[in-house]
Amino acid sequence: MTQTQERQTVSLENLDRGIAANQNYLLSSQYPEGYWWVELQSNVTITAEMVLLHTIWGTGGSRPLKKVENYLRHHQREHGGWELFFGDGGDLSTTVEAYMAMRLLGVDPKDSALVKAKHFIIDRGGISQTRIFTKMHLALIGCYHWRGLPSIPPAIMVLPEQFPVTIYEMSSWARGSTVPLLVVFDRKPVYLVEPGFHLNELYAEGIDNVRYELTRHHDWTDVFVFIDDLFKIGESFNLVPFREEGIRLAEKWVLERQEDTGDWGGIIPAMLNSLLCLKALNYDVKDPVVERGLRAVDHFCLESPDHYWTQPCISPVWDTALVMRSLVDSGITPDHPALVRGGEWLIEKQILDYGDWSVKNRRGKPGGWAFEFDNRYYPDVDDTAVVVMALQPVKLPDEALKREAIARAVAWIASMQCKPGGWAAFDIDNDQDWLNQIPYGDLKAMIDPNTADVTARVLEMVGYLERPLNSNRTTDTSFILSPSSLERALNYLDREQEKEGCWFGRWGVNYIYGTSGVLAAIALIAPQTRRPSIERGATWLVGCQNADGGWGETCFSYNDPSLKGVGDSTPSQTAWALIGLLAAGEAMAVFQWDAIDRGVSYLLRTQREDGTWDEDFFTGTGFPGHFYLKYHLYQQHFPLTALGRYRRLRVH
Repeated sequence: MTQTQERQTVSLENLDRGIAANQNYLLSSQYPEGYWWVELQSNVTITAEMVLLHTIWGTGGSRPLKKVENYLRHHQREHGGWELFFGDGGDLSTTVEAYMAMRLLGVDPKDSALVKAKHFIIDRGGISQTRIFTKMHLALIGCYHWRGLPSIPPAIMVLPEQFPVTIYEMSSWARGSTVPLLVVFDRKPVYLVEPGFHLNELYAEGIDNVRYELTRHHDWTDVFVFIDDLFKIGESFNLVPFREEGIRLAEKWVLERQEDTGDWGGIIPAMLNSLLCLKALNYDVKDPVVERGLRAVDHFCLESPDHYWTQPCISPVWDTALVMRSLVDSGITPDHPALVRGGEWLIEKQILDYGDWSVKNRRGKPGGWAFEFDNRYYPDVDDTAVVVMALQPVKLPDEALKREAIARAVAWIASMQCKPGGWAAFDIDNDQDWLNQIPYGDLKAMIDPNTADVTARVLEMVGYLERPLNSNRTTDTSFILSPSSLERALNYLDREQEKEGCWFGRWGVNYIYGTSGVLAAIALIAPQTRRPSIERGATWLVGCQNADGGWGETCFSYNDPSLKGVGDSTPSQTAWALIGLLAAGEAMAVFQWDAIDRGVSYLLRTQREDGTWDEDFFTGTGFPGHFYLKYHLYQQHFPLTALGRYRRLRVH
């Protein structure tokens, strides 16, 4: 069959119908204030830890926690465990925390759900094989011993900025979670739930045989275990330098970073840990700081008639900007009322405060956007670049304000370039990888180095602002990146390309996400000088297309490189692949139409009557290998973006 015949399998009528149906769905789901926002889903540990928090504070009675039991039962799998991400076969630490929560909610250990969970846990080594944070939560209620957890000396708060290691060498999310835990790990509180409460049945070796100690790997990293032993000896003799000063500074840091809305860092771990910190410092439950914090946790919770659960974060800025981009890409006029409302709402959310990023970035001025409703300390580069691209084509009543908002944002992004040439999410040069080897860092997420996907987003923004096709260009973009900065960024992406031709995806699963983003960027910014890279990336995408025409990639690709681009097809990942192939084709004037048409046919074939798509798989990444996300809007706006761009290139 010829390329022309193959392309005729995509009916323009069906394409327009599918685009219109999804546009109508997205337009109808906009909030009156102008934003889009839906659930951000993770695993059940976030909800389990919320139950633990209310148990410790004694505040569960005013929350519908009984519905949490229904939620947990609903998410338990047939094998007895709970999953880190859909279809992973169950995860030990996740299952232990879900079991803990059900016991705290009063479920009898002889209940069939807990019996199945117990067998799952014991078969995988029991509590002793769980992650550090699971053990910490168990230690808070006397179900694990604090001596089996690493020491975190409060003196880290006293260290000067010039010292090789300070809290600002940790990633923003690790910092926001760790500073309050300096207090908790120092005080080592135990809050007894009720007389005789324990989880002894979850120790595979038997409770009398438990060895409360840190894992040794018999390599150079064991030096950290030796240092931890020294810390523990010092604690036993009350020889902890700068202990009280460090605690005081940690308390001050936590109080300063609470938003007016009660949030800390816009993420539940930082919020829960900060409330645990205040409890360890004997704050009263009616203290306004505590009251606001607990109320903020409530705002992260969702309730249905039968279930009650907690989101790890909320993503209205991210959702709004990406939906707006998809609407513009699919043909909605730039002055459409929905886009105007969205644009004005986004401008109101621009952060004009100096946040934690300014500790290592002395020259930048504020102007970024954060992920959440309120998070003035932690704007991020990825969100900011997407917001700029969402705002640029939209015609707002106050174009001068929009122009200045964009100018401020791109100047801030330019100041955030890291030494290797790329961009990270929240900080510059936050790349001391050895921090991931300390016992406390077993999630391997202690740093925030520059990554290919965030770097690509910045370069896509630069190309988008400067491209001649943008008839509504109102911003002087000549100051965005100097030629040397641009070349450093492109060279960084050259180094990051895998031998197969793909790029790693830090914030989306995984190589399909990374490759799509880089192709969309270099196709705009360097189509001639990076043509070989574009060809290799496009060839890789075509090579991992599934037989059904779609694309998919399992989260296990973070653990096993042989699974790059391998997985069941999903709407969001299919859309990413199409976005990358369309960008590559436009840059090279050579389209892989066979693969593209098959991908578009997959999207149209799997679209539901109401214009939406559904997918069970998690395609968002929190911490590679350890924490994943399902953005419930990814399966809506990314396909719309792909279909809209396909239609533009097909018709013209």
